[in-house]
Amino acid sequence: MPLGKIQLQIVAQLAALGRIDETQRSALVALPEDFTGEALDKLLQDELKVQPFALLAAKARALGLAPFNVARLRVTPQSFERIPQDFCRQHLVLPAGEVGGSLLVVCANPFDSALAGRIEELTGRPVVRMLGREKEIRDRVATQSTAPAGLDDVVTRIGAEYGEAAEVEGLSPGGEVNEDSAPIIQLATRIIEDAYLSGTSDIHIEPQEKEVIVRNRIDGVCVEKLRLPKRVGPALVARLKIMCNLDISERRLPQDGRIVFKQYSKRGLDLDLRVSTAPLNHGEGVVMRILDKQKTTLPLPALGFSEENLAKYRECIRQPYGMILHCGPTGSGKSMTLYSALNEINTPDIVIRTAEDPIEYTLPGLNQMQMHRQIGLTFATALRAFLRQDPDIILVGEIRDKETAGIAVEAALTGHLLISTLHTNDAPTTVSRLTEMGIEPFMISSSLLCVCAQRLMRRVCKACRVPHAPEGREKAILEKALGWSGPVFRAAPRGCPKCGGSGYKGRVGIHELMVTNEELVAAINAEAEAAELKRIAMRNGMKTLHQDSLLKVRDGLTTLEEALANVPPDM
Repeated sequence: MPLGKIQLQIVAQLAALGRIDETQRSALVALPEDFTGEALDKLLQDELKVQPFALLAAKARALGLAPFNVARLRVTPQSFERIPQDFCRQHLVLPAGEVGGSLLVVCANPFDSALAGRIEELTGRPVVRMLGREKEIRDRVATQSTAPAGLDDVVTRIGAEYGEAAEVEGLSPGGEVNEDSAPIIQLATRIIEDAYLSGTSDIHIEPQEKEVIVRNRIDGVCVEKLRLPKRVGPALVARLKIMCNLDISERRLPQDGRIVFKQYSKRGLDLDLRVSTAPLNHGEGVVMRILDKQKTTLPLPALGFSEENLAKYRECIRQPYGMILHCGPTGSGKSMTLYSALNEINTPDIVIRTAEDPIEYTLPGLNQMQMHRQIGLTFATALRAFLRQDPDIILVGEIRDKETAGIAVEAALTGHLLISTLHTNDAPTTVSRLTEMGIEPFMISSSLLCVCAQRLMRRVCKACRVPHAPEGREKAILEKALGWSGPVFRAAPRGCPKCGGSGYKGRVGIHELMVTNEELVAAINAEAEAAELKRIAMRNGMKTLHQDSLLKVRDGLTTLEEALANVPPDM
């Protein structure tokens, strides 16, 4: 039997390229079928002196792929921004660039046709495969530093200039680190760019006794990204203050500002950052919330609402007047839900006014107002102004005090639909909170349409989730909350390249929607406790946060561990 089909095609391509003569081709064709793979490569290179790249070109042409000389590719940490380095190491692939919206990927195994599909799923981009030498790909992936993408070079310079070694050698012994120095400017920019590209929602810069720690909150969990020399801290904070026009000489009081990052980024990233500084025991700390201006609002069905809750909520937001409140902690998805609701009901015949601090998303057709407490422009002031401007719908970023709450209720009672947020743990306690603010119970019951409490839970990674049969307490929790128990999913202990080894990818909302009815109105007027309001709402079909979280577990969207970590079981 002669050589296999692929080997015959490779030999034919080598002859067509002029790398072997007709006599050599005839001898190779006559080789037995089991003389394949590495043995043929060794014979061609050692005996017939075929150059490695010529052999690669022949293989690529035989397989209908383009050959790629990996030795000429400059690999940097930025190369692995879209495809994780661990994934490249495991599957022997190497990102080579982008052309017309497609990713160019060099692979060592041309027969793994499913690999391109996995990379497309991972990156959301079409993939063009090219063929490279296995040894070269392995070497380039293995030798590349695993430092965070885009940060390693500037961190090395920072360490050399401002680390302990620099102090010992007396390179800059007397001088302070300057916020105008090139490494500090680059460091501030790169920290923000790296955070944005890794899907971070908040950046924490925290001074410690001997160093400065940079942590990123990704999918609700803080991950340590950098440790910097202690002396860099004040300069880095000063640089960030300069970027948002704050007073760099005031280090004793907290300050709030905003960075319009587009003017500092060479990559043209169109994002803003909400910046908050605070004096801590080891120096000033900074927290930055990333507001992606390119990010559009999601449609309501994509936010995690169950079909039952979605139908009730849509009915509420289409009412002509009344008050809709969203409650939950910072970062629970309240703003996104509010914007999605407004986007759904925003039509040319409706006037919508919003008072926000800050304006997180800019939507066409909305009249949005930024608050400035320093000059007296507060939520209460904005609300008073809106009532004279003939609005149909008013959005107030947050009800923080009695004055704002009173005007909000007044607006809801005088023919306006008012939507706002409040910081409470669940829907029934929102009524108690308004009562504490001094709002009369009959005013609350007359104006309130619904209260939506919400949280964000991490989605379990679909690529590596593991089936799990609940037993013991887990089974009892499911049966008590849902009257159901069955197979669910757990996060894989080591995760996979798609989820970065965490077992979770993305987040999903859980909701507790309390819609008012006659029984609830009577209970609010009678000043019933939150526990009694909760029982009445549940009798009328309300699913608690705990129940809704377990419904997400049942549907395979998240895990039991994640559900119980976010919301305690109902009493």
